[in-house]
This record gives sequence, C-alpha cells and structure tokens, in this order.
Amino acid sequence: MRRLLSTIAVGLFVASSVFVHAQKTTELKTGGGGSPHVRTEWTIDGAAISIEYGRPFLKGRPEAQMMPPGREWRTGADVATIITTDKPLKFGAISLAPGSYTINTVPGEKEWQLVLGRLSKPGQWGIPYQKDLEIGRTPMKVGKTKASVENVTISIDDTPGSGAVLRIEWGTTSATAPFTVG
Repeated sequence: MRRLLSTIAVGLFVASSVFVHAQKTTELKTGGGGSPHVRTEWTIDGAAISIEYGRPFLKGRPEAQMMPPGREWRTGADVATIITTDKPLKFGAISLAPGSYTINTVPGEKEWQLVLGRLSKPGQWGIPYQKDLEIGRTPMKVGKTKASVENVTISIDDTPGSGAVLRIEWGTTSATAPFTVG
C-alpha cells in the first residue's frame, strides 16, 4: 500500500511539473496585411508571461529583406510585439517591473540585439521605431533552425533553476536571449 501511494505521489508530481511550464497559444485575429496574430502564455518560475505578436509569412522572400540587418525591426507584423509579466524579469542588464513592454530586435549576421521598450498605449503600432520609448538593449545569440520556419515564431524555453530563454525564429534564423524571473 505504501509503495502504491508513493508511486501515485511521484506520478502526480511529474504530471504537475509538466503542466506548470506548459505553453498556451490563442489565435487573436488576422492583421490588415493578412498576418495571423497570437497570444502565447507561459508560467516560468512562478511568473505568468505572455507575448502578443503578428506572425508574418516569409513567402519565399529573402530573410535579410524581411529582417533588415543593423536596423530596428518590430519583430512581427502590424501592431507592436508585446511582452506582459506579473513578476519582475531581467534580460541581461535590463530589469523589467511587472507590466507590459514592447519587443523589437536589431538583426545581425552573428549577433542580434533584443530591444525592450515602454508601451505608450494599447494597440501601439509597430513602426516607425520609437527610440524615445526604449528601455534598453541586450545581446541575442544567433543560430540556425533545424527546418525553415514560414511564420515568425516567438517562444520561451524553460531552463529550470536558471530562468528561461526567449527564442525568435523565422526562415532559417533563430535568435535567443536568456532571462531570469525576480
């Protein structure tokens, strides 16, 4: 009987661990340019984090044309890409209090910059880039995806005990930035 209860307890613990870090994606609408928009939610180290963004299609266009090297990119389509958190987050030297912020990037061949900014209003348009709202920048590592990604995809990879990694993928490019909660 004790062994059975132990087995059940371990099973429940494992099952709950899987759901704690589950990802939930909700389709929101299609933007004016035809790009689908989504909100993806995660729970990472006790923080409820969501990202809302437009997912443009590559449609065979050159990646460098769509993600211009050395220039601020809205990292999505239509309205600004928004990250919302109910706990403090730290991306490199950038500290974010609970709230909503914009995500932009500066693509590069060997390194990208993650650019986090203040949200001036709900529905804030993603272009032109608003330098006066910038909070800070932190480096992102650049790599290649296993297979080409047709729509912009933003995800968070949990790294238990050491925070998580923000991942942005499009075409054959993958850019990542680690962050911590608290």
